[in-house]
Amino acid sequence: MEHAQMSSLATDICNQISSVFVKPTSSPPPLAVMVDEISVVAARGGKIFLYGVGREGLMLKALCMRLAHLGLPAHYVFDMPTPPISAPDLLIASAGPGSFATVDAICGVAKSNGGRVLLLTAQPEFGLAVKWASAVAYIPAKTMADDGDSGGGGRGRQLLPMGSLYEGAMFVLFEMVVFELAVVLGQSPDAIRARHTNLE
Repeated sequence: MEHAQMSSLATDICNQISSVFVKPTSSPPPLAVMVDEISVVAARGGKIFLYGVGREGLMLKALCMRLAHLGLPAHYVFDMPTPPISAPDLLIASAGPGSFATVDAICGVAKSNGGRVLLLTAQPEFGLAVKWASAVAYIPAKTMADDGDSGGGGRGRQLLPMGSLYEGAMFVLFEMVVFELAVVLGQSPDAIRARHTNLE
């Protein structure tokens, strides 16, 4: 593949992800929801827990690391040193298609122990997880639940199949969240960089 073809393909993929954030919805912007929830838990000294399955989980693991770089006590559910959740704390969970059995269960446990639950989803009207949610960040992107038409930008096959559009949107959203939180929390680039491990 030539450089021009690569550039065109990359542009089409980035444009598809970008389009997620300009779709008109009646829900508050997911960036504002996430920044508000994380800022509040940081102000009250609570811990932040994150959980998702599959590739959604990988995106949340990346966010967990970035929150730690911001100086926040962030923990990924099922990691060995993860502490219990309680009233001052926040669980950020993702169920793109609306429901996953483990996500539903963990949201229920978090809520029953007094924690707040921030649910990320593309299907807020479906699934069990939303009933536990204190707040919902609606990401209007295709997931495996509605992965139908090609959306291939004229290429005849889908550019971001099998939920990749939702997961790509998660990555971009999380980078926006970290960018905004750095200002809200008064974290300089040097302070953030100093928290990066030197053992990798």
